[in-house]
Amino acid sequence: MPVTVFVKSASGSAVASKLSGYFVVKGQEFRFTAIAFGRIGGHNASVKIAKTTIDKIVKMHIDPEQLQLTIQRKLIEGDIVLPEGIKPPSE
Repeated sequence: MPVTVFVKSASGSAVASKLSGYFVVKGQEFRFTAIAFGRIGGHNASVKIAKTTIDKIVKMHIDPEQLQLTIQRKLIEGDIVLPEGIKPPSE
């Protein structure tokens, strides 16, 4: 299932960052928050999706756990769209 992840803001330290953004799946946009450990592209990420969003995702016949894992993987791998002016820590 194709998912595009957009990070709108990131704040934090060298150890962890608080992220907020949205993802697009099947042409619909949904918000999320996350904590990325080791910064964007780091070692782990904890993704939080609102219950109302999960309910909508289920109605779209999408497995919410698989979707959450996909978003987490994209955050860890840095496969995201950042706003202009924010650079990944590797640059």
